[in-house]
Amino acid sequence: MNTLHHIQALREALAGPRRAGQRIALVPTMGNLHAGHLALVAEARARADLVVATIFVNPLQFGPDEDLDAYPRSLAEDQAGLAEAGCDLLFAPSTRELYPDGPDMQTRVRVAGISEGLCGGSRPGHFDGVATVVSLLFNLVQPDLACFGEKDYQQLAVIRQLTLDLHFPIEIVGVPIVRAEDGLALSSRNGYLSDEERARAPGLHLTLCELRDAIVAGTPAADALAIANERLVSRGFVPDYLALRRADDLGEIDADTREAVILAAAQLGPARLIDNLTVSLSRRDG
Repeated sequence: MNTLHHIQALREALAGPRRAGQRIALVPTMGNLHAGHLALVAEARARADLVVATIFVNPLQFGPDEDLDAYPRSLAEDQAGLAEAGCDLLFAPSTRELYPDGPDMQTRVRVAGISEGLCGGSRPGHFDGVATVVSLLFNLVQPDLACFGEKDYQQLAVIRQLTLDLHFPIEIVGVPIVRAEDGLALSSRNGYLSDEERARAPGLHLTLCELRDAIVAGTPAADALAIANERLVSRGFVPDYLALRRADDLGEIDADTREAVILAAAQLGPARLIDNLTVSLSRRDG
């Protein structure tokens, strides 16, 4: 696997494969990779001739009181994992390389509507940062497809809308959540948890499963959500949001909604954990 740090070198490395008509896949990450990230690489490997991963801890998607400086960086370990997973090229630029005039002066991309509320409401500007860096990477790599994890469900929806709105000729592939045996969705931020917090952490997924089962059994959504929120608190979480939305566009559900998604974010000790589950809704009269 070849590791590059500069834009010009990246363009030169991709010029030949592109001329040869190779199918190029992109896997953007912030590093500190785990099995969930490597599942993205495996999916890309199955769909493309050339797999490009990126590692960039993007300052634009961190708020002023968030964990930019503390976010774990493990380039050597990440390189080894990517190479074993079948990645062909790693692009790991510095902040100055992507934002030469500094993050504060960077042109921003904003995806209206779908980026608002949920994580977008709790983390103002977060999805502007995501949309900006993804647009840059799409422009630099010009992939045929890009793989993103479904754990970050709203992020995936934002990127799908971004790709549609800006007419990027890129297939966006959502890859299912990878979980630990106890149900916890894998995340780089799980490493912030103490042993006691890690033992509690699967309660987020358990609560979402209970909520899904209650809704499928016919409990009114508002009642089921209220009960689930109380359970999160009793299990040691500080809920940020717990919501039931349309699966396709994250709009509010109505009587015609058939495919929905339960989305949650909650604080557990120093870690902000997110998770989601899809749910099929039966027709509701009235």
